Amino acid sequence: MPKMKTKRGAAKRLKRTASGTLRRAGGWKQHKLEKKSPKRRRHLRANKLIDPSDERRLRPLVPYL
Repeated sequence: MPKMKTKRGAAKRLKRTASGTLRRAGGWKQHKLEKKSPKRRRHLRANKLIDPSDERRLRPLVPYL
């Protein structure tokens, strides 16, 4: 049986936590940062967990992650 191919775009955006759930980087931190408060910018740095309903959809894209 051949190996499954990983979707490279998904592999670059998703990481797996130690418990096996997927995490992603948040959005809204690319530009127009001057009007966002320091507290808001600081909280945007944190990674977000993928919702369980979306995780079932994304898991086949990164089979070896």
